[in-house]
Amino acid sequence: MNTVVANLNIEVIKPTIGAIIHDIDLNALNEQTTQQIQQALLDHQVIFFRKQQLAPQVQADLARSFGTLHVHPIYPSIEDVPEVMVLDSWKQDLRDNELWHTDVTFSKTPPLGCVLQAIKIPPVGGDTLWSSNTAAFKGLPLELQQKLRGLTATHDIRKSFPLERFAHNEEEREKLLQTFKRNPPVVHPVVRTHPVTGEPLLFVSEGFTTHINELPEQESEQLLNFLFEHATQEQFHLRWKWQDGDVAIWDNRCTQHKALFDYGDAHRIMHRATINGDVPFYKEEQQPELAEA
Repeated sequence: MNTVVANLNIEVIKPTIGAIIHDIDLNALNEQTTQQIQQALLDHQVIFFRKQQLAPQVQADLARSFGTLHVHPIYPSIEDVPEVMVLDSWKQDLRDNELWHTDVTFSKTPPLGCVLQAIKIPPVGGDTLWSSNTAAFKGLPLELQQKLRGLTATHDIRKSFPLERFAHNEEEREKLLQTFKRNPPVVHPVVRTHPVTGEPLLFVSEGFTTHINELPEQESEQLLNFLFEHATQEQFHLRWKWQDGDVAIWDNRCTQHKALFDYGDAHRIMHRATINGDVPFYKEEQQPELAEA
């Protein structure tokens, strides 16, 4: 299905998540088109652009149109543009990306979103999946929705960046330990209110969420495992097959994603610019009444 919103030619991928914006050059944006892209992101949660070739500084500037930029504490970046992170399968251990996660929720202010550009794509494999945490929350039974409201969960960087995989020598070990020290575990609401749309959404993911604070350990583990599986069902997610020059922008506040590591020794390079976000919160809303038994 294709629709035209103002000057944008938008092809919706799924009603729950995703759209492709055609006939646009991200190298030559004016203020009006930038605002329309920002609205499209709110509407579709992840948006894609084909056949783009963005220099690192242009990519950073595009991301900066959404807000200030984040510099990742572990992954390397472009030398002259530190806000653009490099994900290179020949230089880094990217296995941690092959699980569902919302980026950098180990921070008190997780990112608003990301701008990701495909620089080198393997001939086969390397797809990325995105899932809507908004649709996932709506898909829960009302009783469970109400139980989750008001609960909090702990997010920990060490869950996805363990010493045994990311510290191959004493220098790397000390650097990682310092990163852990600067990024202690943080607490976020299990159900987050989107700061712009006002919609409630699940805010837990396998990548960084360790436990629900108000529940006993076993109950917390069982509930989180259920939520991890529920939120990533096919009805809530899309799968993107990359081409060289593709650009994806996603709203990190209401999505999670998973990059498949199924391409063996083939070379895959992605450049990512990450937009700073705010402190997650949950705002009470008028609850639907449950039918009496």
